[in-house]
Amino acid sequence: MKIAILGGTGDEGFGLGFRWAAAGHEIIIGSRKTEKGAQAAVDMLEKLPEGKISGTDNLSAAQQAELVVLSVPYWAQEGTLDSVKSALDGKILLTVVAPSGEKKSRVHHLESGLSAAEEAQNQLGEATKVVAAFQNIGAHHLLDLEHEMDCDVLVCGTKKADKQVAIQLCEDAGLRGVNAGALQNARAVEELTAVLIAINVIHKVKSAGIRITGLS
Repeated sequence: MKIAILGGTGDEGFGLGFRWAAAGHEIIIGSRKTEKGAQAAVDMLEKLPEGKISGTDNLSAAQQAELVVLSVPYWAQEGTLDSVKSALDGKILLTVVAPSGEKKSRVHHLESGLSAAEEAQNQLGEATKVVAAFQNIGAHHLLDLEHEMDCDVLVCGTKKADKQVAIQLCEDAGLRGVNAGALQNARAVEELTAVLIAINVIHKVKSAGIRITGLS
């Protein structure tokens, strides 16, 4: 699959892109500035010379891709989506955005009462299929392909088929994806990130995660 990562120069976007490239996907790293995206691609190719990896600006990346990943801070979400909206019709937008307040280790509620994923869906309209995933994983070990990621990924969205695409990408990144229901449920998933950050701080660890039990 040809995957564009908007904000792919950040730790999580870069790490996920690296793992997907290692699994055989073609990765296009997007950034606000073309040169920054291109440099990130060079950096990733140094770690994975056999990968299909390129870098450019966010709009060009989204135009080329089959699936688009949104990996930007929440404050940049609306502007980023405005700049690429024309390139998202008919595509899945996989958002990893998890909004945080001034104190990241405390649950933060958006003024809209929605999740960032729902806000993205409302902004883009029905032509784009928004799926939320990867909100609860740490980026610290993503660049180590030998490291077993000790957590599950909760996947929220409207249609099962779209969520299944995201679940396959979880597997390709070395994680288990779990269908967690409607996009509305992303509210709880996004807020759970603050709980995990608090656990990291309190217990002096870096990658607290979640496991879903009772599944066959």
